[in-house]
This record gives sequence, structure tokens and C-alpha cells, in this order.
Amino acid sequence: MVCAVSNAAVSTLLKDRRFGREIPAEVAPQIPSHVRAFYNVEAHSMLELEPPTHTRLRGLVLRAFTSRRVNALAPEIEQLCHSLIDSFPDTPFDLLTAYAQKLPAIIIARLLGVPDTDIDDLLRWSNAMVAMYQASRTRTVEDAAETATLEFSDYLRGVINAKKTAPTDDLISHLIAAEENGEKLSSDELITTCILLLNAGHEATVHTLGNGVNTLFQKKIINIDDATVEEILRYDPPLHLFTRWAYEDVDAYGHTFKRGDQIACLLAAANRDPAVFDTPNRFDPTRPLKKNTSFGGGIHFCVGAPLARLELQIGLKILFERCPNLRPTEPAQYADVYHFHGLRRLLVET
Repeated sequence: MVCAVSNAAVSTLLKDRRFGREIPAEVAPQIPSHVRAFYNVEAHSMLELEPPTHTRLRGLVLRAFTSRRVNALAPEIEQLCHSLIDSFPDTPFDLLTAYAQKLPAIIIARLLGVPDTDIDDLLRWSNAMVAMYQASRTRTVEDAAETATLEFSDYLRGVINAKKTAPTDDLISHLIAAEENGEKLSSDELITTCILLLNAGHEATVHTLGNGVNTLFQKKIINIDDATVEEILRYDPPLHLFTRWAYEDVDAYGHTFKRGDQIACLLAAANRDPAVFDTPNRFDPTRPLKKNTSFGGGIHFCVGAPLARLELQIGLKILFERCPNLRPTEPAQYADVYHFHGLRRLLVET
């Protein structure tokens, strides 16, 4: 696959409307019957759609997923961080499962209006579905994703039906009520949007928390501010590539694309471009803030970016304030998960 690696190329192509996420019909693959449910859900995902459908879906989500609602979560995030840290064992433990996974998963579940007691199921379903995005997936991975999709969809259908009858002040209830030019989300769109927000709402943040802590260990930094979080996002982002399809014949950056060609925008490479960032391979929280590409760009810029930043700013700051002697007990192990870049585990002691 052709790859864009410079900051200029990646930033431009993510916003170029001659490229998009929706697969052109003439190159769309035949969907095997054993993963039909998974792709039926994907078909309603705003992450995989272009205007006008994408515009309507994103507009409805943004009406419910407001900055006011996100910022109001700060005290709850702080309380959850302290609660999770209070539960740390005295012996070495995996910080990913004890802290990095639970923090964003519980927050997005609460935001949507899903009980904390269901978190383990949500994580299991989410992990099985996200595994489908790997290039090396197997039939076992596909079967697990299909089962997870069916179970996840049935679960959310029950939650949505209950909230239609008795709405509360949560994201699912607001998504049900939201309208754009008289149109509401259909039942299938609601289910897909909830799955997307739950999956995307924790997966990347888990990796960023793990990567960030590992980097801070290496650089012996324990004082965390907003600039440190931005440098973590630039230096070791959780998502290394994001693809686009060419919608017409295009000449761009010395390459000729035909309609139906695919290009990979290497987000992490763009974040290490020396034309934009001085000494880009050096971790430097004091560097002047410049826009990184870690949250994508254009109309598909991450809806959850403000929430992710808030969780990272609060989660990392409280972690190192409460655990100033936190240290690894073995070298961090990175996982081989294709376009994600994150740790397999991070064993630590306090």
C-alpha cells in the first residue's frame, strides 16, 4: 500500500475530499456470511461513511457529546482514578489491566449510561471486534468477532429499548432524543454508534496511557502537565496509520492514484517529521505546541479527542502524584496489533 509519511502529506490527505473512508462500490469486497453481522454494524459507522450520511450521523452525535458534558466528567474521572489506585496490590501488577484499561472503559460506559457491572463484557466484546482490523486476522478471530457483535448488539438493543421508555441524563438517552433536520438515528444506527463510542472511547486511550507511563519511566519524569500529555500523544501515539480510498484519479505528492486505490496515512511518522518538529525523536514536554496528527484530521477527526485528553491529563497526573515511587519490574512488552501501537503488559510496583 502507498504510504504518506511527511506531516504535510498526511495532514493534507486526511482533509482532501478526493479521498475518503467509504469503500468505492467497484472495489468493495464480497462479505462472507460468517462475518455478516460484524459488517452490518460497520455499515452504519460514521467512521466508515462519507457525506451526506456521515454529516448527519456526526452532527447527531455531537449534539449529545458536547464539550460541556465532557468537561463535567472531570470530578468523576478524578474520583475513579483515586479509587483504582486505592485498589493497587502491594505486589507487582500489570498497570494496563489495573488502571489503563479500567479508567477509560468505565468513564465511556458511564457517559453512555451503561452499568459498571457490565464493563468486563463490554471489554471482551470490544477486544474481539477490534481484532478484526488486523491484517493477519484468522478465521478464529473472525468467528469471535461475529459472536461478540451479535452479543454486543443484543445487549445494546435492550439498553436502548429501556431508555426509550425511561430516559435518563446519559449519552444513549440524548442520542435517542437528538434530531438533525427532523431526522433521528435509526435503531441500527444507534446500536452501531454506541458500539463505536464504546470501542473507540477506550481502546486508543488504554494504549496512550500505557505508552505514556512507559515513556515517563524511561525519561524519569513524574511531574505531569498538559504539555507533557501533548508530547506523549506526539511521541508515541496509539494509532499509527489511518487509511483513505481515492474517489477519483488524483496526482498528489509525486504519486498518481486511480479511483479505488488505497493510501495509508502514517500518523506517527507525521508526528516525527523534522520539517515540523525540531529533534523529533527526542521526548521534550517543553517543546512549542504544534498540532500533531494523533487524532486524525478532516471530517473524521476523532470525536472523542477532548475526552481522551481529559482522561490522560487527569489520569497521569493523579497516578504519579499518588505513586511517586511507581517503577517497572521488567521491560515493557509491546503488542503486535497492526495499526495500533500499545503495550501487551506493563508490570510495575509502587
